Amino acid sequence: MGLLDKVAKFTTAEELRQADLYNFFRVIESAQENTVKYQGRDVIMLGSNNYLGLTNHPRVKEAAQNAIAKYGTGTAGSRFLNGTLDIHVELEEKLAALVGKEKALIFSTGFMVNQGVLSSLVGRKETIIVDRTDHASIIDGARLSFADVRKFRHNNMENLELVLESEKDTNKLVIVDGVFSMEGDIAKLPEIVALCKKYDGVLMVDDAHGVGVLGDHGRGTCNHFGLTDDAALIMGTFSKSLASVGGFVAGDADTIDFIQHLARALMFSASMPPASVASVSAAVDVMLEETWRHEALWKNNDIMRERLQSAGFDTGPSETPIIPVVIGESMTTFQICRRLIDEGVFVNPVASPAVEEGNALIRLSLMATHTEDEIHQAMDIMDRVGREMGIIPA
Repeated sequence: MGLLDKVAKFTTAEELRQADLYNFFRVIESAQENTVKYQGRDVIMLGSNNYLGLTNHPRVKEAAQNAIAKYGTGTAGSRFLNGTLDIHVELEEKLAALVGKEKALIFSTGFMVNQGVLSSLVGRKETIIVDRTDHASIIDGARLSFADVRKFRHNNMENLELVLESEKDTNKLVIVDGVFSMEGDIAKLPEIVALCKKYDGVLMVDDAHGVGVLGDHGRGTCNHFGLTDDAALIMGTFSKSLASVGGFVAGDADTIDFIQHLARALMFSASMPPASVASVSAAVDVMLEETWRHEALWKNNDIMRERLQSAGFDTGPSETPIIPVVIGESMTTFQICRRLIDEGVFVNPVASPAVEEGNALIRLSLMATHTEDEIHQAMDIMDRVGREMGIIPA
């Protein structure tokens, strides 16, 4: 068998294209706002991580433009050598203060944060313990570390304790999503913290979907539970609430210093470009000042969740503005997504391996800037399509 023989055998994407059910790499022709332009039509966007509606905010765009005017379009090097600008350091100080830690370190993508932190901090004969539904970047980062990797059932504290007990004599890092990106539920941090203390585990929280959504002014999941000091490391991304791309990790100064000198994902990648750094910094300022956005996000969440549940949709364990509609079968999920976008609602299909086989779902996510009329209009369409396709009772 030749190396590329597997390419010819990969037919899934083409089969979906032929069936006119290919819902990936869809081309959007406008900014990520309440409605977007898709194939020349305005559709309601319920598939974006732009939770606070900041990607097209005038102050955020102006900050990016000013940064390009001063620093140019790129850094032409890694943070380790020539790619550290004064605005990188300023943003790190701002992020550390935001999540309540001593020091922060920014990476060019959120995926690279988990790759860099896990592979540099945990090594051979040590253990990384992950929730089975943790983000793919955590799983891949754990593999790069050469540590033993143990998984526990999603948000199952009894199973976590069994794993911790079995690893009681090893150095171990427990890492969980603060808000789980597909299910929309929140990690049981109080119980996880207690178990980490009992079994001498170090806790890291991936708060990609928690920053901007949970806690005081969007300071995240640890702040939400009052457990900031109990998480050794807090990770976050800029591609959700903070309106750009990149990510960060925050912790005590010594640990961050260790990571920044050993994380290959940081040392051997070009640093975040000036426009992205400046836009994130402005987005943090707007998030802390325009508190109505956080309040509006949760108000919208309540409206949409009530509409979905009253119609009979299965919204799983969601507790946040990430609301799954559990369908089960992948092909049916693709069919529903196609119907919805044809009728004016942009949503995302999620199938294996992002979720377990047989648990395919439609992932809905809200913005603070959605109007009640937009939400009700989208839910009217969801309700009708769901009944016509037999997902909910007619």
